[in-house]
Amino acid sequence: MVPATAGRYRARGMAPSRPRRTAFRRALPILALVALALAGSVTMGPTPLVGGIATAGPTPLASGSAVTGLASTSGTPTATVTPTPAATATASAVPGPTSPSPPAGSPAPTGPAPTGPTPSGPSPQLATSPVLTDEIAHALQARLDKIRVKVAMPGVSVAILYPDGAVWSGSSGLRDVAAKAPVTPDTTFAAASVSKTFTSALILALARDGDLDIDAPVANYLPELHLDPRITSRQLLDHTSGLRDYFFHPSIDKLLLSRPNRRWTEAQALRFVGTPYFKPGHGWHYSNTNYLVLGLLAERVGKATLGRQFETRFFGRLGLDHTYYQPDQRPSGPVAHGYRFLSADVKAKPIDLSDGTELTPFTSVVTAAAGAGGIATTSVDLVHWAQALYSGEVLGKDVVLAMTADGASTRPYRPRVPYGLGVQMVDVAGHPTLGHSGRFLGFRSLVRWLPDEGVAIAVLTNQSRTDPAPLASTLLRIALGSRAIAAAAQGQYPR
Repeated sequence: MVPATAGRYRARGMAPSRPRRTAFRRALPILALVALALAGSVTMGPTPLVGGIATAGPTPLASGSAVTGLASTSGTPTATVTPTPAATATASAVPGPTSPSPPAGSPAPTGPAPTGPTPSGPSPQLATSPVLTDEIAHALQARLDKIRVKVAMPGVSVAILYPDGAVWSGSSGLRDVAAKAPVTPDTTFAAASVSKTFTSALILALARDGDLDIDAPVANYLPELHLDPRITSRQLLDHTSGLRDYFFHPSIDKLLLSRPNRRWTEAQALRFVGTPYFKPGHGWHYSNTNYLVLGLLAERVGKATLGRQFETRFFGRLGLDHTYYQPDQRPSGPVAHGYRFLSADVKAKPIDLSDGTELTPFTSVVTAAAGAGGIATTSVDLVHWAQALYSGEVLGKDVVLAMTADGASTRPYRPRVPYGLGVQMVDVAGHPTLGHSGRFLGFRSLVRWLPDEGVAIAVLTNQSRTDPAPLASTLLRIALGSRAIAAAAQGQYPR
């Protein structure tokens, strides 16, 4: 949410940086897909269309009180995924020098949206499914340690989920620099805008269950907000509402940083929403205000707090034991401190942002973010979440298709990151992906699901000046065996 090199809190940090743009090599049937992988910021970018779903426009999720066009008509799925960190790597506790960091980001790639991957299915690029071996695990940890030292991240946690359920979990560096406490597989990090994957999933679950019509005016549900009656939940989900991002208000940084241990309400945050970017449905602009409002909408329709609904529908059912909604819930393990730097200099010292509470990076920004960025999690939990969400286990494959197909409606506005209903779609290491990136002051994160390979990767860092996307791309190449392991373990840091 905040540029790491600035002494002030800026909402710009909530915007994703610009991912590399590569054309999808294969046109896929009528299923949709690919998500943005770069920039960590709490805000996310636009979504592309799926091959075959071209210009038809978004698949409707709800008509009146019933969900249309979706396969899943039953309630919340009951299947459980239990995170099991196989092949856990050792943590390196010495933070090293850093290379210059990329600018703290704003929404990512521009240009026409690529066609996307299907919610699931084998990749035509790989002769066999990727498998985690001891050699690959060692190469992954070696590369993770080298890159962390090179870019001077205080700490980083990475998990890669393989098609057979094996998980490589790698940790490097420190979760608390002053205490010299290392990052471990159960260390939780602020997810920042990756939280939007949970908020959007909750809204879509309520629509699937017939409790919400995403094409009806949000004002029907939240009249006290006095929103433009043309704004719909769909427009909030895909950032076409025109609502201005409250984190960009010129006064909010000083207020958030001057009293970091103060709890904010959504009503207080909404006072900083300025004039609209454009009329509803007439443009695309990433805005955290959209997801702040979606959080309030979910609480109104679901008749429970966000934390309670997340726990009931997602965390508990999927065994995400180290994932929690920070404004309402407490951590079950160690929590990483967030750090900022006053420069990109390799010798710049990390500045701890903790306010002495369990909320990370600090109370004011987490509670002000709410549904736009309030989740904290581990990398292992996050890869299981990605698999469950984007494979269709959580919402149904038809809903995943609708999420990605919505990119058809945002593509004409040339969003900086291909974006659908709460999902970014881009190529990573040459592979179509679905997912989201995130950034707070002191944290950057990303999660990507490779539907063709059945592989997920999550990268969580406790710093905000270095984009974790190149790291994810490098590690994926090793994990998928698309590059000589020895060379990858010692070579350059490809972007």
